[in-house]
Amino acid sequence: MRGFGLILFLVVALGLAACAPKTKFLKYRGPEVTQIQVHKSARKMYLLHNEKVLKAYDVSLGFAPEGHKQFEGDGKTPEGAYTISHKNPNSRFHLSLRIDYPNANDIAFAEAQGKQPGGDIFIHGGPRRPMSVRDWTEGCIALTDKEMEVVYSMVNPGTPIYILP
Repeated sequence: MRGFGLILFLVVALGLAACAPKTKFLKYRGPEVTQIQVHKSARKMYLLHNEKVLKAYDVSLGFAPEGHKQFEGDGKTPEGAYTISHKNPNSRFHLSLRIDYPNANDIAFAEAQGKQPGGDIFIHGGPRRPMSVRDWTEGCIALTDKEMEVVYSMVNPGTPIYILP
């Protein structure tokens, strides 16, 4: 009878554990991500520890992906060297990592043209609804929500990101 009680307890405990909500905040205990590389033409993002690729992802970009972002609303994803400025756990797109675009050069160029450089460029999760086009963001770098959970757990503020043509 005692064995039956133990089995019943384990079945109930496992059943309750299966019903617990999954968290979007994963724990990462691997090598530090020392840089991120985004290869726009290949639609690939790589998380690296020194020279070793830890993870690779297919990404979506801004709706006009070719060329460097210059102005607010141009639909381009920036190109160049930036850093991850902070994590946003309350993103409209599941989770997000802010890229510190625009830098001083981006601002100066846009101002010289009498325009705004734009901003709020993030690596973020997928759209809330299915998209019929590959590149759909306003200039951000998008992954699936599940992929973004992993990236969010691995990348810390201050990590350099190199966005290449």
